[in-house]
Amino acid sequence: MTTGVRRRMGVKERRQQLLTVALELFSQRSPDEVSIDDIATAAGISRPLVYHYFPGKHSLYEAAVRVAADELSARFIEPHEGPLGPRLLRVMGRYFDFVEEHGPGFSALLRGGSTVGSARANAMIDEVRQKAYDQVLNHLDVTEPGPRLALVIRSWVGLAETTALTWLDDRKIPREELELQLVHNFMALSAVTATTDEETAALVKHIIAQEPPEGPFTNLLTSLLSLAPQDD
Repeated sequence: MTTGVRRRMGVKERRQQLLTVALELFSQRSPDEVSIDDIATAAGISRPLVYHYFPGKHSLYEAAVRVAADELSARFIEPHEGPLGPRLLRVMGRYFDFVEEHGPGFSALLRGGSTVGSARANAMIDEVRQKAYDQVLNHLDVTEPGPRLALVIRSWVGLAETTALTWLDDRKIPREELELQLVHNFMALSAVTATTDEETAALVKHIIAQEPPEGPFTNLLTSLLSLAPQDD
């Protein structure tokens, strides 16, 4: 990360370098623990030169959050091809890739525990949640969900976030297990809502009909049926 060699860069190149360095440092430690001096040292430049490109730590933090937010949002983009279960599983794999790569920074951002944070940075995180919600709707081919289906999706996005944050604390459960569990959670939330909501019921029936025999939703249904009491 640190080159130890100062060289001339254009404005755009230098700003990009500082953002890259800041994101790496914020991924290793909480933003509160990263100073402008740390960023300057890692970039191989002087402290005043950092201030030449960013007025202060808050502005650099916001710019870094913007980059991270765009990258995290992109993890939810998946071609709308094939059954939903495998699609969501691939999305969760990329989501946890991001979580693992940006551990402390991801935790500090989403928990809102950083004094460096700002209303603009928090709005960017909310934007990520909204984009995740929109992407799920796209996968469901739904443009105007009813209130119950909308609640299912927002609850699931929040559950994915909480699960990732909990996993970062100890990593006792293999992430692949949690990725699959979250896909199962989506179907479980949908199925419960389907018992009282016709829109969600129709959607669940369609999803299950499209699911392959080895798909995650099929596996979930098989496991649930095995829990039911068997006639002697």
